[in-house]
Amino acid sequence: MGESSRDQRPERQRGLPHRIETDAESVQRDLVRLVLTIVELLRQLMERQALRRVDAGGLDEDQVEELGLALMKLEEAMAELRDRFGFAVEDLNLDLGPLGPLLPRDD
Repeated sequence: MGESSRDQRPERQRGLPHRIETDAESVQRDLVRLVLTIVELLRQLMERQALRRVDAGGLDEDQVEELGLALMKLEEAMAELRDRFGFAVEDLNLDLGPLGPLLPRDD
């Protein structure tokens, strides 16, 4: 019976939920969470890239100011969307198991 009998264990015993939530509200909330997570990841990547450009000195003062304002507006928009759908910042940070969290933590 060895290894093949272990593969046939009920999914509940392998740590998976017995049932998956499939009601429309749950699916919609999970989809919104996923989209907001992706947008937050992109926002953070854009912010890091902008900081690299500023540190490299490749932007004049006006460009730095415009970039800073754009990033602030994007962060405010994300905060509004999180509030609208009832998510905290931590809710958007997916756990990737052994790889750790998707979004870096601001410590």
